[in-house]
Amino acid sequence: TRTKVAAENPSIKEKYSMLSSTDGGQFKKSSKIPYKAIACATVQFLTGAFLITTGCLLLAGYIGKVGAKRGVAVLIVGILVFLPGFYHLLIVYRAHRGCQGYSYQDLPDCGD
Repeated sequence: TRTKVAAENPSIKEKYSMLSSTDGGQFKKSSKIPYKAIACATVQFLTGAFLITTGCLLLAGYIGKVGAKRGVAVLIVGILVFLPGFYHLLIVYRAHRGCQGYSYQDLPDCGD
């Protein structure tokens, strides 16, 4: 059945290895750490944090007198970039800690 599923969905890039013969010949997934996905999440998180901070400073008037419209726009873009980065880094942290229900497979595929 393993080859049938792989043939139906050619985008599956999972690597499997054979368990010992005492386990009944079952397969297990390899737990490869997706470094590109972690790097993308980190860049999103840091960029979003920077934009949120800049947007707050613009709204408060500490950086130039450009008005509230630009500050709100920067703040909204910062939040939209920050949230996915934070979420994916949370998955990485919990997968690294071995929490049940979290694995590196939950991260998006970044061409690894």
